[in-house]
Amino acid sequence: MTKAKTPRLSELLRRGEIFAVECPSREILKHVTSRWGVLVLVALMEGTHRFSDLRRKVGGVSEKMLAQTLQCLEKDGFIHRVSLPVVPPHVEYSLTPTGTEIGRKVESLADWIEINLPTILAAQRAG
Repeated sequence: MTKAKTPRLSELLRRGEIFAVECPSREILKHVTSRWGVLVLVALMEGTHRFSDLRRKVGGVSEKMLAQTLQCLEKDGFIHRVSLPVVPPHVEYSLTPTGTEIGRKVESLADWIEINLPTILAAQRAG
């Protein structure tokens, strides 16, 4: 018995499923590709972080936005949250195996942007 091949995103796009308003992947795509979602996933690729460490690492994110981003990514199964029974309370975040997989993908995108930044900035200036 052969394992069914999971369609690639590009194949789904061509079929139009992701364009459907009711497609559940849209919400997950929004969580993962949001500015804060990408940066949190890339930061957690380095290992476990406390909330305050993530907030310092991801410059410019408000406490509220970081909390919302972490909650969404946790709900999607990408982040593991551990609340340690200490005083003061301390919470640690790490990637799940699925989170590591999507983290690699968005890290590649972020790397591509960084590598191509001079060309992109030149195009913006010319445009």
